[in-house]
This record gives sequence, C-alpha cells and structure tokens, in this order.
Amino acid sequence: MSAQSAFTSRLKRYYTWYTGIFLLFVVGLAIGEYLGLPQGVIGHTFLFVTIAIYAGIGVMSRTSNVSEYYVAGRRVPALFNGMATAADWMSAASFIGLAGTLYFSGFEGLAFVTGWTGGFVLVALLIAPYLRKFGQYTIPDFLGERYQGNVARVVGLVATVLASFVYLVAQIYGVGLVTSRFISIEFEIGLFIGLAGILLCSFLGGMRAVTWTQVAQYVILVIAYLVPVVILSYKLTDVPIPQAVYGAVLQQISAREQVLFDAPDEVEVRELYRQRAESYADRIARLPESLELERRAMIERLNALRLGNASAREIALAERALRDLPRTPGDAKRVWEKARTEALERARPPPRHAEAHPGETPEESHIARNNFLALMFVLMLGTAGLPHILMRYYTTPGVADARKSVLWSMFFIFLLYVTAPAYAVFAKWEVYHNLVGSSLDILPDWVMSWGKVGLVKIEDLNGDGILQLAELSLNTDVIVLATPEIAGLPYVVSGLVAAGGLAAALSTADGLLLTISNAFSHDLYYKVLRPTASAHRRLVISKSQLLVVAVVAAWVASLRPDNILFTVGLAFSIGASALFPALVLGIFWKRANRPGAVAGMLVGLTVTVFYMVRTHGFFGGSMQNAWFDISPISAGVFGVPLGFLTIVVVSLLTRPPPQEIQDLVDYVRYPQLPADVQRPN
Repeated sequence: MSAQSAFTSRLKRYYTWYTGIFLLFVVGLAIGEYLGLPQGVIGHTFLFVTIAIYAGIGVMSRTSNVSEYYVAGRRVPALFNGMATAADWMSAASFIGLAGTLYFSGFEGLAFVTGWTGGFVLVALLIAPYLRKFGQYTIPDFLGERYQGNVARVVGLVATVLASFVYLVAQIYGVGLVTSRFISIEFEIGLFIGLAGILLCSFLGGMRAVTWTQVAQYVILVIAYLVPVVILSYKLTDVPIPQAVYGAVLQQISAREQVLFDAPDEVEVRELYRQRAESYADRIARLPESLELERRAMIERLNALRLGNASAREIALAERALRDLPRTPGDAKRVWEKARTEALERARPPPRHAEAHPGETPEESHIARNNFLALMFVLMLGTAGLPHILMRYYTTPGVADARKSVLWSMFFIFLLYVTAPAYAVFAKWEVYHNLVGSSLDILPDWVMSWGKVGLVKIEDLNGDGILQLAELSLNTDVIVLATPEIAGLPYVVSGLVAAGGLAAALSTADGLLLTISNAFSHDLYYKVLRPTASAHRRLVISKSQLLVVAVVAAWVASLRPDNILFTVGLAFSIGASALFPALVLGIFWKRANRPGAVAGMLVGLTVTVFYMVRTHGFFGGSMQNAWFDISPISAGVFGVPLGFLTIVVVSLLTRPPPQEIQDLVDYVRYPQLPADVQRPN
C-alpha cells in the first residue's frame, strides 16, 4: 500500500469515529432534554463543544511549513477535498439563507440552486484541473505567470481580496446571528465570539488546519440540515423522505394561498400599507417643510405627555421617536424612501410559491424573468471565479484527483440543495396554517425570541388583535434557524441546527480569511515587494493579515449591510466579472496577453462595482438608476461580457504573448505531453 493510500485509510477511520461520537453526543443531549436539562444549557453545549472541536483540530494541525500552510502539502484525497470544498462552499448563505429565499421567492429562488450547481460544472470542465496542473499557491499566482508580471498579479489580487471580503462579511454576520440567538448575547458580541473560533482554526495551521476542520464541519452541518427536515417531513406526511414528498405539501400551500391572499382582512391590511407608502411619498415631496413640521409635532406630543403625567414607557417611546427622526432633509429623504419602498412591498400579495416569474403585468413578469436569468448567469460564472473555492484544487495530489474532488463536491452539495426546497415548503406550511390568523396575545415563544435579534417583526396595523400575513415580517435568514421551533420540535434539534449554521459560516470564513491573507502575504509581500523574504517571515505576515482582515470584516458585519444571501451574491458578481474571463481565456486562448487581461479585469470589476453602488441602498443608490431593471446582486451580468470583450479586443490590438507563455498554455491545457516537453520556467 502506498503512503497516500495509507493516509487516506487513516482519514476514513478517524472521521468515521468522529461522526459516530458526534451522533452519540446529540442523542445524549436529547436524553438530557427529556430528563429536564434546561434549553440554555443545551444551546451553550452545542455551540461551545463544536467550536472546541474545530479549535482542537486547528491546534493539532499547526504547521510552519510553507507548502502545508498554503496548500495542505498537496496530499488531500479527492473524497476529503470534496467534503472540505462542500463545507467551504455551503457557507451561511447556503445553510441559512437559501431555504429562506426559496420560502419568500418560491420558483424565483431556484436561480440560486441552478446557478450554483451549474457553476461547479464549469469548475470541473474549465478551471480546476488546469489550475492543479499549473501548481503554485493562489489565483493571482496563475494570473501573474500567465500574463507576465506583477501588474496582472496585483489587479487579480485586488479582485480576489474584494470578492473574498464581501463574502467574508456575510459569513461573520451569520456567526453573529447564531451566537446572539442561542446563547442570548448582543449581536455584536456574538460576532467576536465566533471570530475567535474562526481564527483558532486558520491562524495556526493555514490550509492544512482549515482543510481537516472543514471536513469535520461538513459532517456536522449536513447532519444538522437533514435531521429537522426529515422529522418535519414525517410529522406532516408520515414519510421521512422530504425530497420525495414535499410536492404534495406544496399543493396544500397553493390552495391555502388562494384563500389567504383574497381574505378581506388581508386586503384591508395591504391597503393600509399602500396608504402608508403614499404618506411617505407626500412627505418626501414636501421636504424640507415636512421634516420641520414632523419635528414640531413630536416635540408638542412629548411635552403633552410630560404635562399629562403619562406613563414612563409612553414618554420613553416618544423621546426615542424624536431622537430617531432624521436630522437633515437628505437623511429624511433616504430614510423615508426606504420606508416607502418597504410599505409598497407589504402592500402587494407575496408571490405564489409555484408561480414562475410572477408579476401583476406582463412587463413585471418580463423583468422577473430577466432577473432570474441574470442571477443564474452570474452565480454560475461567479462559482468558477471565486478564489477561495479554486484554491482548494491546489491541495490535491494530482490533476485526476482535482477532477474527482469536483465530482465529490457536487455530490456533497447536492445533499443540501435537493433538500432546501423541502425546507422552504414545510416552513411555509407551518406559518400559513398555524401562525397566520392567531391571536397576538398567544403567539408562540419563537416569535418573541427571534424578534429580539430583529429577524421577526409584527405590526397590528388594523388593530384587530389577529395576525394577518401582511402584518408578519420574517427575515430570510430566520427560516432554517427557526424551523425546529416553528414546527414545535424538541429544543435539541434547534441546538443542532444552530451548530450546523455555525459550522457552515465558520468553514467558509476560514477559507476566505486564508485566501485574503495569502493574497497579501504571498502575492503582494513575497512576489512583489520582498521576493527574498524567508518562509518564516512570509508566515508571520500572513498570520498578521488574518487578524487585521478578521477584525475589519467583523466591524463591517456589525453594520448589517444586507441579508446573508444577497451579500454573498454581490461577491459572486465581483468574482465573475473580474476573474472568470481572465482565467478562462488564459487557459484556452494563447493570444490573450498582459494588456488585454489587465484591461479586461479592470473594466469588468469597475463596471460591476459602479452598478452596485448606483443601485444598492447600502451605498445610497436606488433601483431608479438600474439598467434594464436588473437587481444589484446580478451586477456582474454587465461586467462579464465587457471583461471578455475588452480582453479579446485589446489582445488583438497589441503584441501576442511570447513563445514561452504560449508553451505554458500548452503545458497547462494538456494532461500528458511528450517526455521532452517540460513546464516553462
């Protein structure tokens, strides 16, 4: 038996034992809950024990070897690299956000499933084996060598860092959600507790530690994702195979939608929201006078409450409302426009779950279809351009293993993606049948619990004391995490889901942090600024960058820029537009040269970021600035074709690359070459 085969056998044995022990741990907590173990103890135990496991693997995998730190020694078997890639890939977006998006968008949410799945097909066909044949450590490594020098390397580094940083913010935000809810601490504190777990895994052992931690995290997250939906499937249909039976439940939801959306109380509430939207539009039109009038009215009301001996609570609420009132007309316009948009959204019936490209008019349906196709396009190409995923294929022993690991990745990801639609359907059935129409005096505990972290909001707009669907606001990120509570499952299942969500967020955050720090330490410091730096110095720089980037990302996440899935989608647009054209043409077109690649990456990245800033509310933009009504999450649909076109045109107008670069393309492209053909230097 070869050394690699023996290593693979040991790994299988270790992780089999690990999986069995984890299952016994879950069963033990379930028995403890049955015997009266408090919920708080269960939640704390799940989170802290799993973080301790990851930290322990990180400590045991510590290394000072450059190859081990950057590419895990290039000896990760295809099966385990597939598991690690799946964990790296799934992230908080897939685990927490995907089912929530399918819950709210129905058919339209399938753009994420089809786009991401198709993206891995592109990775297998166009990218992974060729990067492994090339070798080295990072994506900017390939760009620097293929396009002759540090200009292309630095531009690729900027794109790598930007895409990875946006993605990282979403993961740390997910960590904050899980920890703040399940150990009852402030969201911002939860961010930094999770951050400590992330750093313990990646700081000491780099890619080696991250890889073996991600395999362990995949085991937890896939168990955590499947267990509650299997139980819920059995509860609703008597069949514990959710992927096979959720269609029957979807038919019941369609029938319920028909009754619910046309109910007089629902129509009344939606009309009240429409009137609220008109009120905001009127106030915006009358600025700045309307702001001053509102400020005076609030001051008069506050004085009246104080003189009238009102309760302390009423006075405190009035003081808070006055304090939160925008200070300038510009601030008022931005805040009121956001409130107007939200009111308009709630004035419309939600899309029917099974309806493709919904819209009240043919034009709206056309816009929905275009956004569906644009998002699917961006997610496919973004998957094939995300640096933290592509780096994983440097870690396999050879090119064949890189191809096999892509197939294993797709299988392990399939287990989650084929289940996400069932999650959405079962959760919607519970909400539509058991929550909507309830008295506001007897709402379930989970509504209050998730309301404290801002993911559930209820407003009795018509004052009837009954919860209408339009009065209920659920954040997309709450569906998976709250489903066990929504369905009345034992709390140990909620703790398991929280542990899975944390595993998904931590695994991806580890990979992203490593990608960013490696870009700075290897591609910028070592390759550009200090080529003579020692291996020890390079690792010190990498670890220092880990700390800086992690803290900055946590600070940005504390601002709550958007929901997890939307933020991740922005990263895909950046990766697709800035990196995918240069990678694909660098592999398959010998004529692509340095001026073309640099110009193409800059044009693609600039157009995409410009469109995001112009259309996303976090940057002060508005969809009124959109081109063809395309959402900012799909901004890459404009950057990708312009990137390809720029590379082709500029390359054809300038000198072709030298022969040694064309020989490098041949070396990377073809699995086997004659014995006398060596890799170009």
